[in-house]
Amino acid sequence: MAHPTPDLPPLVGQAPAFLDLMERVSRAAPLDRPVLVIGERGTGKELIAARLHYLSPRWDRPLVKLNAAALPETLLDSELFGHEAGAFTGAVRQRRGRFELADGGSLFLDEIASTSLALQERLLRVVEYGAFERVGGSATIQVDVRLIGATNLDLPSEAAAGRFRHDLLDRLAFDVLTVPPLRARREDVPLLAEHFGRAMALDLGRPGFPGFGRDALDALLAHPWPGNVRELKNVVERAVYRAGSSGHRIAEIEFDPFASPYRPGAGPRPTPVAGASVADPAPGEPPAGTGPGGTIDFRRTIAAFERRLLEETLARCRHNQRAAAAELGLSYDQLRHQLRKHGLQPSRR
Repeated sequence: MAHPTPDLPPLVGQAPAFLDLMERVSRAAPLDRPVLVIGERGTGKELIAARLHYLSPRWDRPLVKLNAAALPETLLDSELFGHEAGAFTGAVRQRRGRFELADGGSLFLDEIASTSLALQERLLRVVEYGAFERVGGSATIQVDVRLIGATNLDLPSEAAAGRFRHDLLDRLAFDVLTVPPLRARREDVPLLAEHFGRAMALDLGRPGFPGFGRDALDALLAHPWPGNVRELKNVVERAVYRAGSSGHRIAEIEFDPFASPYRPGAGPRPTPVAGASVADPAPGEPPAGTGPGGTIDFRRTIAAFERRLLEETLARCRHNQRAAAAELGLSYDQLRHQLRKHGLQPSRR
């Protein structure tokens, strides 16, 4: 589904929700009307905006992008509409804004919901009439720009709460393209993972990408993906990088790069076990780790506690090591290390 222009990254997927979106994008692209792209973070809203532009009659004109949330209000006004020399301290020369730079093409305004009501009024005027003034100027400037707005917020709710102008929402919502989250297109996870894995192997100069083992693929499919495609890309690239160039299939996936038993303030807290405490001795027995004369051997006591906690958690999870790791607040690798440490001889599950 890649567009011939090098500026348009490929969009990968075959899930019904994804194919429906692609069809809607193809229908909306040729129409010279504003479009709203709605979706959670990491779903690829900027890629959808690029596809809208490059499938339109404006494809050979500029596609200008700006994240409205990345700038304070005063700078955003100047960034969008430009300013005249002397308009404010530091404005030593005239500057063209993004709308002028996008003349004849498209402007992708990400996080449009973060703009102020005053700025939204100026945006409405540009969308309606193609006219605006630079900051500090009085001359009206005419442009021909298609506006593509994006947000991860529910704009009708924002308008109802008075945080977004109803008239601008009505004007922008000629067509609203909602990008499905990755959990709604789970069958695309293996395709995307393979795509990102091959690209990362190429970036690392490796001869090829061996793919994923069954455990790794199952883990990718089971993950909830709160960060969507962006998170999947990061997870896969990290897995390829850490796997080295052995040529073996990737066997394990680490979702949390911060996972470490030495992470400050984030040590695992044991999960309470139903019934007796895992540290409680059997009736008539001294506590585990008790030395001669009733003294407590600290290290042996802790080791016995850890072993029993591991055994009981595994039994409760029916020896599913990934489920046990999640219950104990450990990564899969950390759990397997603990099992080896206590001589429990883990088998891969």
